[in-house]
Amino acid sequence: MPISKNDSKLINSLRQKKYRQIHQLFVAEGIKVVKELLNSSIEVEKIFVTPSVEENIYEHQIEISDNELKKISSLKTPNKVIGVFKIPNSKEIIDSTFTIALDEINDPGNLGTIIRLCDWFGVKQLVCSSNTVDCYNQKVVQSTMGSITRVAVIYTDLPSYIERTKLPTFIADMEGTNVYKTTLPEKAVLIMGNEANGISEEIRNIVSDKVSIPRFGETQETESLNVATATAILLSEFRRSI
Repeated sequence: MPISKNDSKLINSLRQKKYRQIHQLFVAEGIKVVKELLNSSIEVEKIFVTPSVEENIYEHQIEISDNELKKISSLKTPNKVIGVFKIPNSKEIIDSTFTIALDEINDPGNLGTIIRLCDWFGVKQLVCSSNTVDCYNQKVVQSTMGSITRVAVIYTDLPSYIERTKLPTFIADMEGTNVYKTTLPEKAVLIMGNEANGISEEIRNIVSDKVSIPRFGETQETESLNVATATAILLSEFRRSI
């Protein structure tokens, strides 16, 4: 059966944050990501599949043509399946577990990778400033490869949260203590900053500790690491201390 004009219009509108907020829905593409979401507690709205999908991945899936898929897909090469899911209710912040916090991360790919890193390293919650990119942006959802189902992403006023938490707080800073020579706590808040500007001055002034990833290159000319790469290195060091 062909996709309805209303469904097509809705799916295309969900590329914009304001319509995701209005409808409380988001889109995921591809068999792997959609299956991960279907196997999670996130509620499904509709699943659209092309004839090339031989398995029945959802009881009420709707078959559409490849041309129809192209019209509603945000990918250059559409991936057989599109799912529309309900945005889950935001969870409360747990102040007794290791936490990653993000200060105005703008790039969807970076956020998606950091969510995957949290999943890999067993970090259950990711606290984001209100001006960090929306985790239900389609590029973020795709790049998490399903990890968004296992990591609670919570948006809040970040300075207020940092002032309120009882856990030690760390930022990545070139002037900080060498992370390879530092004793790190099992439970803490690690704050990663904006791709272009790093940690905001407001947050810099209220954190308790700074750690750095030293450069080993002979020329010492590399300006900085990608925020997701830096997060991976620091997460590995914090987890090594357990």
